[in-house]
Amino acid sequence: MSKKKITLTILLFLVFTDILETFTQFCFKKAALAQSASNIADLSQVAAFLADTVSSPFLWIGLLSVLSTFVIWSTILSKIDLSVAVPIASFSYILVPITSIIFFHEKVVLLRWIGISFILMGVILVSLTSKEEK
Repeated sequence: MSKKKITLTILLFLVFTDILETFTQFCFKKAALAQSASNIADLSQVAAFLADTVSSPFLWIGLLSVLSTFVIWSTILSKIDLSVAVPIASFSYILVPITSIIFFHEKVVLLRWIGISFILMGVILVSLTSKEEK
C-alpha cells in the first residue's frame, strides 16, 4: 500500500510536528523543574509533587501540544508511508538538545552530537530512498 510522494506541504507538517514535539518536551521540563522532586522521601510527598505538577500551566500547555501533534501526525500518516515519515520526523533529536542547551543550560557531550549526526545521515538516506522508489 504505497502512499503519495512527499510534497512540500507534507515536509512542512513533518518539520512542524518536530517543533511541536520539542515544545512539548520543553513544557514538561518546565513543569517538572517548578517542583522540588529531590525532597521526595515518602508517598505523601509524591502525592504533593504530583498535585503541584498538575497545577502547572506548562503541563497543560504541553498536553495541548501533544494533542495538536497527534492531529497533525495522523494527517501526515494518511498521506505518506510510516516507514518514511518516522525517520524524517526525527529532527526532534536535534531540536531537543539545542533547546536544552539554550533554555536549561544543559551540557551535551561530543559523543551525543556524534550520535545525532548519525541520525541526521539516516534521515537523509531515508529521504533519498523514498525519492528513488518513485
